[in-house]
Amino acid sequence: MSPPRSNKNKFALAAICLASLMFGLEISSVPVALPALERLLHADFQDLQWIMNAYTLACTAVLMATGALADRYGRKRLFVGSIAAFGLASLLCGLADGAAVLIAARALQGVAGGAMLICALAILSQQFQDSRERGQAFAAWGMVFGVGLGFGPIIGGAIVALCGWQWVFLVHLPLAVLTLALLFAGVEESRDPHAARLDVAGIATLSLAVLGLTYGITRGAAPAGGGLGAGAVALASAASFAVFVVVERRRAHPMMDFSVFRIRSFSGALLGSMGMNFSYWPFMIYLPIYFQSVLGYGSVAAGLSLLAYTLPTLLLPPLGERLARRYSAGVVIPAGLFTIGLGFLLMRHGAGLASASWLSMLPGALLAGAGLGITNTPVSNTTTGSVPGNRAGMASGIDMSARMISLAVNIALMGLILLAGITAYVQRSLPGALDAATLRALAERIAAGDLAAVGAGLPAAVADGLGGVARGALAQGFTWVMLYGGLGAWLLAGLSWLTFAPRVRPRGAVAAPPGR
Repeated sequence: MSPPRSNKNKFALAAICLASLMFGLEISSVPVALPALERLLHADFQDLQWIMNAYTLACTAVLMATGALADRYGRKRLFVGSIAAFGLASLLCGLADGAAVLIAARALQGVAGGAMLICALAILSQQFQDSRERGQAFAAWGMVFGVGLGFGPIIGGAIVALCGWQWVFLVHLPLAVLTLALLFAGVEESRDPHAARLDVAGIATLSLAVLGLTYGITRGAAPAGGGLGAGAVALASAASFAVFVVVERRRAHPMMDFSVFRIRSFSGALLGSMGMNFSYWPFMIYLPIYFQSVLGYGSVAAGLSLLAYTLPTLLLPPLGERLARRYSAGVVIPAGLFTIGLGFLLMRHGAGLASASWLSMLPGALLAGAGLGITNTPVSNTTTGSVPGNRAGMASGIDMSARMISLAVNIALMGLILLAGITAYVQRSLPGALDAATLRALAERIAAGDLAAVGAGLPAAVADGLGGVARGALAQGFTWVMLYGGLGAWLLAGLSWLTFAPRVRPRGAVAAPPGR
């Protein structure tokens, strides 16, 4: 005898919430483990970037495809497969004995995670038919997802300190098993008999364009970077994007319908989505290195320090939603991005003090998190709510893709800026002591955070005085990154405001037709 529908929905919601918890933890808990991975797996700075970017890029590649596959072959079936694959990929991550193996396993984890996320949202929409029950289910999903993102740093720090870095990944094995048990008990199968065909050409060309851009930026930071290799990759990336645009414009039912960008509220919200991932989220990848290598904190202390940065994102979304209802998303989204930028500049000020500590970083971290908290919900609601109902799924897919693409590209860009700041400081402190290739390799070792070993292989006269220089160089590199994050958030805030502007008008004014 099958359980009543109300009980089945409870099991289904529990499974979906556990899946969202795993997805969120894999974004926010892994950065705290990066310094340990650098030491124990002998990973260099580019390896650390790719450990994070392999997940985000692979996730981006499947986001748009998963919805179509789930509609055609069954949402429950694909959800089961994605959770099982996520658990297996997490096992491979935990067993990795080198950076290359971990990067490959992280890519598999990203594919499974992206499919898991989209299937969870599709099942929520399909299984919870009553509007009130659906609203409660989405609220529960959002809260658990926020817990995974907000508490991920302290959870990851505690796991690294108590069990080792492997368990940051292995912890997902029992969670995946439990999720599957709840899924089979509660989730009902559903599919769309009129599902559109999979846009293979669009998915492939967009994925290649983003991968090429990210790889080109990262390669430009390598000791042998730049030159013909990076230039060829950049040209190939641009060509892939051009083909993607042509392919999508010619399709009768495109994966990405460019006409939605003429809707000002959609485009303004999408700029807000990009702004959050231009500054706030990619910087969280690097903050643990700052706390551990510049300030000298352990993994648990670094995780606790990061709570000031992440907790406001969990607590303030209801305020953002109320502000958007009162003042409009066209005001709240640019204001939220401006607040993120101001927080970054305050963090830069705190990091530049002679007595820099988590306390000097606290005001800026809280303000940046608060800006993210009030921006996130209005962005999500506006991107889906400003388009016709039959395009809401596509709008959600564009929003998620914009977030992941912005995140992947800016992880690479922030790494490039961090290296530039470190290189400038070392050149100023040790003029003429190192050739260009050695200087670049030294900058990468400093950026990876293992300051105790940065002098290996260098002349004794240089290595002896390198300790203080390395710490100062890393601190300067981070102030450059914070300046970039702040100004970038302000730039996107301004563009979002200008895009929304015709819709921001006094109460009682006549609304313009959509898209004008």
